[in-house]
Amino acid sequence: MKRLSRLSVIALGALLSTAAIPALVVSGVAAEAQAATLSGGFDVGPGGFQGNFNPLAATAGFTWLSVYYEPLITYDEKLQKVVGALASSYEVSSDQMTYTFKLVDAKWHDGKPFTAKDAKFTMGLAMDAKTGSVLAARLKGISSVETPDDRTVVIKLSAPSSSFPDTMTKVMMLPEHALSSIPADQLAKNTWWSTAPIGTGPFKFTKYVSDQYVELAANTDYRGGKPALERVINRYFANPAAAIAALRSGEIQFTYVDSNDVPTFKDNKDFKVIEGNSFVVNYLGFNHESPLWKDVRVRQAVMYAINRDAIIQSLYGGAAKPANCAYVAEQLIPQGIDTYAYDPEKAKQLLTEAGWDQINGGKPITLLTYYTTPLATNVLAAVQAMLAQVGIDIVPRAVDAPTYNSIVLNATPDIAQFQLVYAGLQNGPDAGSINVGLNEKQIPPAGPNVARVRMPDLTKALDSALAEPDSTKRDAAYQDVCKVMNTNLPWATLWVANRYGIVSTKVKDFVWTPAPGGGPYQANPQKWSIAE
Repeated sequence: MKRLSRLSVIALGALLSTAAIPALVVSGVAAEAQAATLSGGFDVGPGGFQGNFNPLAATAGFTWLSVYYEPLITYDEKLQKVVGALASSYEVSSDQMTYTFKLVDAKWHDGKPFTAKDAKFTMGLAMDAKTGSVLAARLKGISSVETPDDRTVVIKLSAPSSSFPDTMTKVMMLPEHALSSIPADQLAKNTWWSTAPIGTGPFKFTKYVSDQYVELAANTDYRGGKPALERVINRYFANPAAAIAALRSGEIQFTYVDSNDVPTFKDNKDFKVIEGNSFVVNYLGFNHESPLWKDVRVRQAVMYAINRDAIIQSLYGGAAKPANCAYVAEQLIPQGIDTYAYDPEKAKQLLTEAGWDQINGGKPITLLTYYTTPLATNVLAAVQAMLAQVGIDIVPRAVDAPTYNSIVLNATPDIAQFQLVYAGLQNGPDAGSINVGLNEKQIPPAGPNVARVRMPDLTKALDSALAEPDSTKRDAAYQDVCKVMNTNLPWATLWVANRYGIVSTKVKDFVWTPAPGGGPYQANPQKWSIAE
């Protein structure tokens, strides 16, 4: 409780520094209009803002982006099945190489019709790495995109891919008439994304005040009917503690919180706690271009040196499951894999056998992370202390997400800046989504395999699982991936934690799911409302 109290003081200071923001937002607005405005910290936490509002470049932030952009297909709110969004339906051929999407009757926010030409244009942008698309590598299997009419899009693959629907949930449709004149290599950082973006969703862009807030207004022509809210506002905060202070004061009605902040809200009738699986495996990623980690015994020693159970119980309050490969779902875990139970003496023995004193000894090792919350700081402090006990000296360096990406995704990276990373990558709802972080074909700049993992057995197992057309055999294929990971340790896999959101009980019909990257999923923001 003492630590929380201290954080509250810090939060209050941060809040006072931005006290003018609420006044700017609501000044001169009638009481009924204020009541129809929902403000939140939609981009607080690991699923949030990645530095711009460009969905092509987004690795997170989809909770907010989905309020005004829409994909052809998306997940339902429980992340259990893929459902239509801008596609009213879709069909898959028997060989799983042709996807036919039937489009809904929708309009862009500027009133122009959404057509199959826009969908084809968007796929072209998403497939082109020059646009800054983080999806380009995942979409390389597309052989053609055809538009037989204005309401039909046919996408053909060169080979079956069980993860293709999952990838398509992240391809937000974009307007050809607004973006076609911008050269591909100038699109990623174009000011359009933060000054005049248009989508097809229930809310449309009004303004962005840099580092303060984004305001959206109801799209009165939305195909699902006029939204219940007049406005939705996304507030930006220096840290999660400041967002919590704003939530308690009533300035916002929703935010993400760490698990150690949840107890103070659980018995408060003014708030509802939303809890769910993060579908994200946290790991220490060994930079495989660094000579430090070449010997598997060194990587094994890292696993044995960390008391994951103690961290899960003391810091996560038990709200996490240890991971011994990329997965924790029971159907994906084979029998007999190593659990790497805490054993610091074994870790020391392995380091001695590997010649750690000659490899590195006590020299400090930079561990880079984009996790900047108080919980993450405490977790890394615990990991640092545990590794120090066996003779591995790590120095955590926390940076914002854009800085992290600029370092780890660089085609010619400075290894010294990230010999080790503490990161997270989604391990569901589609098991194949982990492929981009481990397949050697996804090494930057081709994809986000930031640890530069080059393990032929692992790449072969991933390729086989992705290409398995029989859903009944697919789980066994992913078990093979788990076995290879568990044995070869491309990462030191740690845990999959729960995530939490807190929403005011004044807010009705609000859907928030702790999805990897913030989604997308079927949140139906047009139904959200707030009582006076």
